[in-house]
Amino acid sequence: MTTETEFDPNDRQPLDGEIDEVEALKAELEQLQAQSLIERADLDNQRKRLAREIEIARKFANEKLLAELLPVFDSMEAGLAAAAADDPLRAGLELTLKQLHAVAEKHGLVEVAPKSGDAFNPEHHNAVSQQPAPGISSGAVVQAFQKGYLLNDRLLRPAMVVVAP
Repeated sequence: MTTETEFDPNDRQPLDGEIDEVEALKAELEQLQAQSLIERADLDNQRKRLAREIEIARKFANEKLLAELLPVFDSMEAGLAAAAADDPLRAGLELTLKQLHAVAEKHGLVEVAPKSGDAFNPEHHNAVSQQPAPGISSGAVVQAFQKGYLLNDRLLRPAMVVVAP
């Protein structure tokens, strides 16, 4: 007596060609997933880099304007130094200079004004000459010719100083 068996597709063994094709598809899927992760990471890095560049551009957008105001500060300070103490225009000039400095500080400008005896800082000072001075150690500031300025911690103009040899 012969018994016929029903064919069940789940019972059959895969052929060698099918196994190779499945393995190839799995490998391709893994490769595509890895590539997708890399592309997402690149996109995230680009987004972060763009955000940093926008922040830097915002911080230093007014750099040119503030740099052009520095000679105005210098002229007003020179005028104050030359003005007599009882000059009626002196108070107005002092107030105007104070207001200009307040606006500039609001936008990130900080004055670098070394005093006699302060340590020379090559990152913020430009030594224009040397001069011996009693009581001042070697390499220290003797006199400041011109104030320097920082804009958001970046040097906009170094202070011009004389240092002790």
